[in-house]
Amino acid sequence: MSAEADWVSRFADEVIAEAERRAPGKPIVCASGLSPSGPIHLGNLREVMTPHLVADEIRRRGHEVVHIISFDDFDRFRKVPAGVDSSWSEHIGKPLSSVPAPPGSEYPNWAEHFKAPMIAALAELGVEYHGISQTAKYTSGAYRSQILLAMRERARIDEILDRYRTKGKAAKKAPQQGLDEAEAAAAEAAAEGSGAASEDDGTAAAGYFPYKPYCSVCDRDMTTVTAYDDETTELSYTCVCGHSETVRLSEFDRGKLVWKVDWPMRWAYEGVVFEPSGVDHSSPGSSFVVGGHIVKEIFGAEQPIGPMYAFVGISGMAKMSSSKGAVPTPADALGIMEAPLLRWLYARRRPNQSFKIAFDQEIQRTYDEWDTLRRKVHEGTALPADVAAYGRAAATAAGPLPTTPRPLPYRTLASIVDITTGHAEQTLRILRDLDPEHPITSLDETRPRLDRAERWVTTQVPAEQRTRVREEPDAALLASLGDRERESLRLLLDGLDDHWSLDGLTELVYGVPKVQAGLTPDAKPTPELKVAQREFFALLYTLLVGRDTGPRLPTLLLAAGADRVRELLGG
Repeated sequence: MSAEADWVSRFADEVIAEAERRAPGKPIVCASGLSPSGPIHLGNLREVMTPHLVADEIRRRGHEVVHIISFDDFDRFRKVPAGVDSSWSEHIGKPLSSVPAPPGSEYPNWAEHFKAPMIAALAELGVEYHGISQTAKYTSGAYRSQILLAMRERARIDEILDRYRTKGKAAKKAPQQGLDEAEAAAAEAAAEGSGAASEDDGTAAAGYFPYKPYCSVCDRDMTTVTAYDDETTELSYTCVCGHSETVRLSEFDRGKLVWKVDWPMRWAYEGVVFEPSGVDHSSPGSSFVVGGHIVKEIFGAEQPIGPMYAFVGISGMAKMSSSKGAVPTPADALGIMEAPLLRWLYARRRPNQSFKIAFDQEIQRTYDEWDTLRRKVHEGTALPADVAAYGRAAATAAGPLPTTPRPLPYRTLASIVDITTGHAEQTLRILRDLDPEHPITSLDETRPRLDRAERWVTTQVPAEQRTRVREEPDAALLASLGDRERESLRLLLDGLDDHWSLDGLTELVYGVPKVQAGLTPDAKPTPELKVAQREFFALLYTLLVGRDTGPRLPTLLLAAGADRVRELLGG
């Protein structure tokens, strides 16, 4: 397989070589960063899945590797997301780990509330990582020497930042090249939900200071450093709340480096070799670009290698923004699709390729693609790159992810639970009838896919699109039918018993118009025949569910049951 065909293998080759050059024999460090400022959404998941897939490939090859996920829970609370009581605005400026959790939460603070579902989703996705709380790191004094170094070198840092300040402003004014309107909006959203957000870089009237203390009284970062002594490490600051004090930075742990210094400091501290960055980091003056200079010139280390990754969209949604709320999260996706499928969506596209995750009807086609790929892999007919993507989706270095024993088509399961409203006995009856020669004997054979399809129907399909089989025949419509329509219904009803399976009923409903046209059941469709089939299908839907469309007719017939079908079709 060529390296170009499998982006994960190509990056793994590069990372292994780079790690050997930098620190031979040491564990290879890959990194991600997540901000629990709000729901950690499916766009943020790419920040995790890209290094996860690369680290997992490195692990498969027998190398020691660690995937760090830094939770930026010591970042400031920037804004109150939609749907949260506006009184939370009093906490703006506090560390996320000091802000009370949203109303009704079981978690001790804002950060833990939004970290928890992501941590659970990562476990389900098979992501092996070492989690780091930046609150714990900063407040324990772990970064003290790095902070003191940055303060000593503040003039040099200011000079580096100054090279890019004008470029950064220009980049913000200019639209991002190659992005459509939705992607540009997503770029803005991604920046606003991460440490890359436009924020104070340390410039103040008294000079440049790359460190921002949280006020000892109000716990907010609405502070201004007014003086710093390199010898004594005494730092003086004032706060908008009226408090002012002088602290000894060699002992004070209630503050953090500004983002553009914080990120490169961590690269050096952790020895990160591989870390991807979002499109919002590609412009001049961005934290990734500037960080490359700061990590080398100030902290004496090297910038990680890694791709710029494109945005992830949702079918029917223009963009994802944590601060605006109502954004699908990995937990939401795992509620309607199995973990291997979600992994595959990230594994099959190169990081610089944008893609969408379907929460609408398109999810059925996505599942069809996945099932087709699985069959081709097992048959040995899949392309090498597709085999690689499937392997990374279905398993990790630790072993395979859980699968559904009898993976029936997602669209079939969705149709069944739509019609039965999840009634277990009815669902099992229909599933048994799908393939009478190899009947399903327990719903567990179709789980967890059945549960995912049921949740999709109940949470994503609008009420007006749900299927309800008629209680009584449409007597007026039946009485108005012409001879040809009555004949088509009779042909269908006469063939029910001999075709009572999914394949059999498929053959029957497509075959009735063929027989009426004087053709054999296996005749190839003509334009005229297709019109006749559409008219026949619309008639059946109207008589069975009261509208001219619905789930696949063979599934609908099985779900309604032969007796009910005969009653509703006037048999």
